[in-house]
Amino acid sequence: MDTRIIFNEGIDSWKTVIFLYNAALKEVNTKLEILNDEFKHVHQYNPIEYIKSRMKSPESIVKKLKRNGYESTIENMVNYVNDIAGIRIVCSFTSDIYRIAGMIGKQNDLTVVSVKDYIKNPKPSGYKSYHMLVTVPIFLSDSVVETKVEIQIRTIAMDFWASLEHKIYYKFEGNAPEYISKELRDCAGIVSMLDGRMLQLNEAILEAKRKQEELELEAKRMLKEQQRIQQKGELQHGGSQA
Repeated sequence: MDTRIIFNEGIDSWKTVIFLYNAALKEVNTKLEILNDEFKHVHQYNPIEYIKSRMKSPESIVKKLKRNGYESTIENMVNYVNDIAGIRIVCSFTSDIYRIAGMIGKQNDLTVVSVKDYIKNPKPSGYKSYHMLVTVPIFLSDSVVETKVEIQIRTIAMDFWASLEHKIYYKFEGNAPEYISKELRDCAGIVSMLDGRMLQLNEAILEAKRKQEELELEAKRMLKEQQRIQQKGELQHGGSQA
């Protein structure tokens, strides 16, 4: 018998809702840590710099519902606020973002509900990040509850910009002067340029390392060949003397 239920069916307790979202954060966090450890084991490379998780505060949830024209009910909270449980993955390079997103998308017990690529299509403010809304099954004693988690994947530079932008706009309650907004957009352009340069530099380093390894392998091959020829000559010389 399938006991899987959607979050808003029969979930009417605030404590139950918070319990489920906290459980979902733990589940997804564990998956990400395992993926990162596996990648490091297989490729000797760590694509994730760090992971942060957070629960949206009740005040923020109510504000978001009112801003979008909804009453402050648990049902509306579950249906219309997708970032109550949030995880932020911070990487070194933009290439890591899409690599990690692909790894997450292949998890059998995660369902990708939607994707918003603010890297290829930045927000007007200059904000860049890769957003995935997923559901994870939370196995309870008598049912399985599909619970939403928003995953944000970004580079260190993107995260730096987003954190400062949030602090600045918080001070102005979302109504920052135009000259400040323009400065932030200009800074976002600088961040994008930095990410691009760092990615190119990393690729150049990897290419240089690959060529160096090829040269070392070729040198070892030539040395073995010389030793083989030398040993063959010594055997032939020894045989003629006999």
